[in-house]
Amino acid sequence: MLDQKQTELCNANTTDFSDLKALTINCTLKPTPEASHTDKLLGTAEAIMVRSGVSLDQVRLVDHHIAHGVYPDMTEHGAERDDWPAIWKKVKAADILLLGTPIWLGEKSSVCQQLIERLYAHSGQTNDKGQYAFYGKVAGVFVTGNEDGIKHVSMGTLYSLQHVGYTIPPQADAGWIGEAGPGPSYGDPLEDGEGYVGFDNDFTRRNATFATWNMLHFARMLKDAGGIPAYGNSVDLWNEGRRFDAPNPEYR
Repeated sequence: MLDQKQTELCNANTTDFSDLKALTINCTLKPTPEASHTDKLLGTAEAIMVRSGVSLDQVRLVDHHIAHGVYPDMTEHGAERDDWPAIWKKVKAADILLLGTPIWLGEKSSVCQQLIERLYAHSGQTNDKGQYAFYGKVAGVFVTGNEDGIKHVSMGTLYSLQHVGYTIPPQADAGWIGEAGPGPSYGDPLEDGEGYVGFDNDFTRRNATFATWNMLHFARMLKDAGGIPAYGNSVDLWNEGRRFDAPNPEYR
């Protein structure tokens, strides 16, 4: 999965990432065991992380019964079944969350949108500093498809992730799109049988590599710093003794 340059970067790395946990969530519409092109692109980041000592967990969301809604457990709100609480435990434990989504009609998949809605269900929860639960965690997104929209999908997805509290490193996205319209997708065998579609795309490999290492570096920095300082952003402190008096005129 990794090329020579990516392998050299892993081999030469001297930073200890062994205490970090990463979770990749593939938002393909294809259930297992059907092959997923998005899964193949996620594999680049996963290989780099594993080679760097990170503990990795993987979820293909469509394989699970995720109820619609914006509460942590929808069985408490009328749903007969909801597998989300078990997946939430993986999300909560992860220092790095990497989403993968295909493009459909110019947008992220419906599965990815549902994931964002379920993440939002936890936006009112706090960590031990009184900050929103996602503070101190890092996120990114990988995108695949056969139509334009990588940057559009990345923009909306990364905005949503930072809005609930994730830290987004610089250049935390990567993607591949083939020729517009029907045709081979990322990771399909080439017609001559020598290699796979998209694997030789330097732009995609470079961005996937940069994004992965940026996520690793930011997760390392946040872990070493004990997360983000809580001064000025603690929900608990904001609500403690809160009074809604008129603003002091001298600060107008």
